[in-house]
Amino acid sequence: QVQLVESGGGLVQAGGSLRLSCAASGSIFSANRMGWYRQAPGKQRVLVASITSGLTTNYADSVKGRFTISRDSARNTVYLQMNSLKPEDTAVYFCRADLAPYVYWGQGTQVTVSS
Repeated sequence: QVQLVESGGGLVQAGGSLRLSCAASGSIFSANRMGWYRQAPGKQRVLVASITSGLTTNYADSVKGRFTISRDSARNTVYLQMNSLKPEDTAVYFCRADLAPYVYWGQGTQVTVSS
């Protein structure tokens, strides 16, 4: 059983930065893949970025060059550094851990970018 707790969200002006953290209660060392997803009001939850146990990363086209995902297995934490934020980045951001055959989600953290 893994519990994920996100933090670091908030209100920021366009062009600003935030760093989200996802702290896992159990070891994520064996997690096949960790990811950040976001869900804007009235829209589906979509992948923002992911990182595998081999540190291969994947990004949505809309965030490439602005967001960076990283993981610290010693601290059981995954980060999402978000730079050059835009109003369209406004959403609830969720952390996800894939430990086959299970998938775990955090409760989400709100990110609001004002224009």
